Amino acid sequence: MLRTIPHNQRLNEVRYDIRGPLHARALELEQQGRSIVRLNIGNPGRFGFEAPAHVRQAIADHLRDSEAYCHQQGLVEAREAIAQVHRQRGVAADLQQVYVGNGVSELIDLSLRGLLNSGDEVLVPAPDYPLWTAAVILNDGQPVHYPCPPERQGLPDPDEIERLITPRTRALVVINPNNPNGAVYPLALLRAIAAIAERHRLVVFSDEIYEGLLYDDAQFHPMAPLVQGTLCMTMSGLSKMHRACGYRVGWMTATGRVTAAREYLKSLDLLAALRLCSNVQGQWAIPAALLGPDTHTALCRPGGRLYETRAALLRTVARSRFLSVVAPQGAMYGFVGIDEGQLAEFDDQQFALDLLERKQILIVPGSSFNVPYRNHFRITLLPEAALMERVIVAIDEFIAAIAAGGRRAVA
Repeated sequence: MLRTIPHNQRLNEVRYDIRGPLHARALELEQQGRSIVRLNIGNPGRFGFEAPAHVRQAIADHLRDSEAYCHQQGLVEAREAIAQVHRQRGVAADLQQVYVGNGVSELIDLSLRGLLNSGDEVLVPAPDYPLWTAAVILNDGQPVHYPCPPERQGLPDPDEIERLITPRTRALVVINPNNPNGAVYPLALLRAIAAIAERHRLVVFSDEIYEGLLYDDAQFHPMAPLVQGTLCMTMSGLSKMHRACGYRVGWMTATGRVTAAREYLKSLDLLAALRLCSNVQGQWAIPAALLGPDTHTALCRPGGRLYETRAALLRTVARSRFLSVVAPQGAMYGFVGIDEGQLAEFDDQQFALDLLERKQILIVPGSSFNVPYRNHFRITLLPEAALMERVIVAIDEFIAAIAAGGRRAVA
């Protein structure tokens, strides 16, 4: 009899439903010939968006320069462009403090691996992009979630954050604009969070991958200029604003009390060296993206693709008997709530599976984003507005059928 090969037990605590069992089931249904409306992932290229021409051209122009390993922290030209953006914001930064990775995802893992010892705690927003929670767990840490509920427009309370700090707390994660709820943090709130981190000498991880995708009168404020008394690690990349997910290019910049973090930064350099370097071709796109023309703001203004789809979401939800949503101020998602009052034993995971099986609509259950409630789901704003309206109407009708006939709806 063959002995079963064991797996890492920490993975039992990790969820990533954006590409989890529901995604796998969607693939099976597609193989059966069924067409799936995929609203589970922020992948612009799958919805007809293209990377800007000047960004794409920068890669083409440097293909012959991309055939050797580069420095483990990234190309000099790329890191200098990133540092220049920080300096334009009044933050002291140079290329020695910049790390380029295979997307922000790799850098989240790398940055936590270099910081955490067994049992160390990291404050993470709830809801969060679930990779943050997963990476803390997989690097022997303990995620501690601070609430950002819909009742507060998806924003945290600084006093609640501070009450969660213990002697084991090492870092505080800020996702601004937030994925999945689209909250954009006011300047006063960011200052209060920065002050908490400085008082307790916590490393601030500021995930700003959606910084330029803003709606209505929302204003983005970077965290780095506000953090002086401790270390701030700012993360961004090409995947969202520049619609280039497949290039797998992200970056991370250390600012603030860099000298006090010398040993930590050495550990990041070592970890970066262990994987030799991130993909070189995509790095040539960084200067073009950061220093070239703005191609993303128009998408979020009246007439722009993301703006109009967001508007379709908001007006269709407003007509619904069962759905609600806090208007996203940034990013490319809606975090939609469901009124459970007329639904017996409602469970967001089962609802998402039933919706996929019977209506061929793929969403992400809200509990996947590490919140304690189970009456939300996330959808991306990437489809055309007309499709978004049809989808929300179909979901509302599906919930009405559940309410009329029991927990599960009939086909």
